Amino acid sequence: MTEPAFLPPADADDNASSLGRLPGRAREFRFERHHFDRIARLLHQLAGIALAAHKVEMVYARLARRLRDLRLPDFDAYCALLDSEEGAKEIGFLVNALTTNLTSFYRESHHFAFLEQTVLPELRARNAGVPKPRLRVWSAGCSSGPEPYSIAMVLASTLGPDLRRWDARILATDIDTHMVETARRGVYAAEGTSGIPPAIRTRYTEPAMLNGEPAIAMSEELKRLITVKPLNLLERWPMSGPFDAIFCRNVLIYFDRQGRTQVIESFSRLLASGGYLFLGHSESLYGVSNSFRQAGPTIYQKV
Repeated sequence: MTEPAFLPPADADDNASSLGRLPGRAREFRFERHHFDRIARLLHQLAGIALAAHKVEMVYARLARRLRDLRLPDFDAYCALLDSEEGAKEIGFLVNALTTNLTSFYRESHHFAFLEQTVLPELRARNAGVPKPRLRVWSAGCSSGPEPYSIAMVLASTLGPDLRRWDARILATDIDTHMVETARRGVYAAEGTSGIPPAIRTRYTEPAMLNGEPAIAMSEELKRLITVKPLNLLERWPMSGPFDAIFCRNVLIYFDRQGRTQVIESFSRLLASGGYLFLGHSESLYGVSNSFRQAGPTIYQKV
């Protein structure tokens, strides 16, 4: 669940705010309205994300670090780089720089309870007698990986030894390539894993070190269930489905209406009949799609 570090379009007062003032200190690099607008248009074009003007200081701070890394003299040079043939390589750095990854294990725990108590029993009943039943879950916007690993823990702990009989896979995707690599490694600072139930933590993780500090590593059993790939939700999707459940939480609120509709309808096409879509706590399908019925708080079933 990668959460962009910017919000939906701000109101008129926000959009009218000056980009020229920086109270208390002077900027190292000149950053004017046309620089911000160029970057905002590019982000919207590439990822469908509306970059609000009141985030200008955050954008400046993060991209100023990038200018220093590239040894560029100013934002004119940076925008010129983005417009050049070499700029294609810079797009990934731009997206990564402007993305904040807020996530945790078992976040919005009612979703994982529903997966355990409703989705998996339904699939078990539907596949009774099937020698090798198929199970597919997609974590769309997986950030650094706690969401797909939480899903994997639910599958492993609920299905138990019977999981070996299933053709079970979890797809985890994110636009931020740095987060994709972190998710693949599956090693997390110990203080960030407190949301994992103690018995589950003991069974499916092992002690590790991360940057010289105590950490927790996900077990190989969990890693075997998960495939992690980079993906922009507004570009072509290579997967064909069908998925039994899709988690896309705290991502859609950063898209404009057209982007939200496009992604939701694509989810609907990839979900199996009766499949479930899990959204974030502040997200809703009201006025966006008629392809689902509400099955619980921010839980929708394909109709």
